[in-house]
Amino acid sequence: MNSYSPIRVGIAGASGYAGIELVRRLTRHPGVSVRLAMGSGSSPARKVPALARIWDDPVVPFDLDLLAAETDAVFLAVPEALAAEVAPVLATRGPRVLDLSGAFRLRTEADRQKWYPHSPVPKVTVAYGLTERNRPALSEARLIACPGCYPTAALLALQPLAMAGLIEPGIIIDAKSGISGAGKTPSERTHFSECHGSVAAYGVFAHRHAAEIEQELGMPVTFVPHLVPLDRGIFETIYARLKPGVTADDIAAALSAAYRESPFVRLTGPDLPEIKHVAHTNFCDIGWRVDRPGGQLVIVACIDNLVKGAAGQAIQNFNVAFGFEETLGLN
Repeated sequence: MNSYSPIRVGIAGASGYAGIELVRRLTRHPGVSVRLAMGSGSSPARKVPALARIWDDPVVPFDLDLLAAETDAVFLAVPEALAAEVAPVLATRGPRVLDLSGAFRLRTEADRQKWYPHSPVPKVTVAYGLTERNRPALSEARLIACPGCYPTAALLALQPLAMAGLIEPGIIIDAKSGISGAGKTPSERTHFSECHGSVAAYGVFAHRHAAEIEQELGMPVTFVPHLVPLDRGIFETIYARLKPGVTADDIAAALSAAYRESPFVRLTGPDLPEIKHVAHTNFCDIGWRVDRPGGQLVIVACIDNLVKGAAGQAIQNFNVAFGFEETLGLN
């Protein structure tokens, strides 16, 4: 347990959905002193009504020099182009950086150029911040690239099974997200009149999160995301063929071994989880069913896209990186 003075923290993008979640939780974190809450551009300082009596100071314009001088850790909940520009600079000037954008999630330069063309080759140590699967790397990294919301649910469900050699290639991930996953900037797709009473698939064979999932899983997947008329939540139904002879007990054993010491992964077995079970929490709930040994596996994984899929996981990574209890500020 970290017993030093509170860590000085800055939050950039503090008026967005994930940024507001960060401010709400970090201001109550016993090991944190929130020093700065900034926007993601040069807009005038303004108070955010959702943060009244939580952070009553204005959210001020983005200022890289002030973040570098006044903080030990910076949470970036800003657009990818800005994160690509400022995250490596901040990480070399002092504070450790927890980036919620996708700018540095992909490891190869070719993948970054395809999906995140603004991202340079980082000159600092980068860790992929899927906390439960990558704890050892977090303590040394200057820049932590927090995973996307879709990959978080998919990888927590699938990685232990792939590493144990229990599933065949040919995985299908049918994923659904609440509207807040698209961010706060309005668009025709996220307009209430377009979303209400409808469900739509998008990004088929062309979504950057597929590359992220495949990178971490080490095998190709078919990933189809959908937008559903909810404000928050990720619901993924995942289909995989089992290796010959693999049983439901083998699946349970692999997942139980992987998450025995993971406070935010809840294994529900054949009782399949729902979004309402995880909303406003940092939990990932994983349930599964098997039709027969060596047959078809169906996994259901649920998270809150703004918490475990964004702000909560970033704080979880922060806790591990700075030596706090992993659950601090999140329960």
